[in-house]
Amino acid sequence: MPTTLTAFADVTTSDSALRRFLHGLPGVDTVGLEARAASLGTRSIKTTAKAYAIDLAISMIDLTTLEGADTPGKVRALSAKAVHPDPIDRTTPMTAAVCVYPDMVATAKAALNGADVKVASVATAFPAGRAALPVKLADTRDAVAAGADEIDMVIDRGAFLAGRYLETYELIKAVKEACVRADGTSARLKVIFETGELSTYDNIRRASWIGMLAGADFIKTSTGKVGVNATPANTLLMLEAVRDFKAQTGIQIGVKPAGGIRTTKDALKFLVLVNETVGEDWLTSEWFRFGASSLLNDLLMQRQKLSTGRYSGPDYVTVD
Repeated sequence: MPTTLTAFADVTTSDSALRRFLHGLPGVDTVGLEARAASLGTRSIKTTAKAYAIDLAISMIDLTTLEGADTPGKVRALSAKAVHPDPIDRTTPMTAAVCVYPDMVATAKAALNGADVKVASVATAFPAGRAALPVKLADTRDAVAAGADEIDMVIDRGAFLAGRYLETYELIKAVKEACVRADGTSARLKVIFETGELSTYDNIRRASWIGMLAGADFIKTSTGKVGVNATPANTLLMLEAVRDFKAQTGIQIGVKPAGGIRTTKDALKFLVLVNETVGEDWLTSEWFRFGASSLLNDLLMQRQKLSTGRYSGPDYVTVD
């Protein structure tokens, strides 16, 4: 099996070559995609398997606060919750990461104090991405220099929708290079497409391939700041893209649905999508994440119900 992008070397040599490749991808069968996503969403997970799935979902959460009113105190509290989501039950897994704005990275890093929780930072003029390239790269470098383990960037949806595919590719590639630290190591890069603004499933497939070709470590549905965010159908489509990419290159890419995933029932549906589409290799926080804030509370309540037989209700968990 190939393990490099050599087979696609000619695809990104020009805008016309990239356009030919992207428009040569198989068209998305909208009815079939949505039907399969809906069908997989009806799968039932019971008892022991449900307990395992809840813990797995907790371990995959990027616990997120991205508000203008964020304070150092709020970020410290969120970091403490990431390390001990349920202070009464220390068997509860840590979350995968805490996701904050670049100016809060150092605060989160200090609060985590070496715990096995990543610090993710949005960058590139999140959420709209409306800034000049030097600003986007400075935004990224500042977050990495402050200690970010992961960068969640946004693409320029205007450029993509205008058909400037190579420009979109080169932006991602430039940000990937800006993720490299002084010691030569690199923060992992998650590329956000804002699927709710891409209009069609074909565009989501094309954006997925641009991101993967440009060096994304993860492809991510959304910012959580628009009306339509992660859905089972758009996540299924992106899972199919990373599956096909690995089959052709040997390179594994992660997937992160974000925005609108609030309940345990929702999270378990997404885990079924992962298992049935790409398999166990992706059923780890290394390759699948949930971008969420309120989801963790519901998972904790359902977890306690399974262990005690009682449903504690929302007062049992802290309000983020």
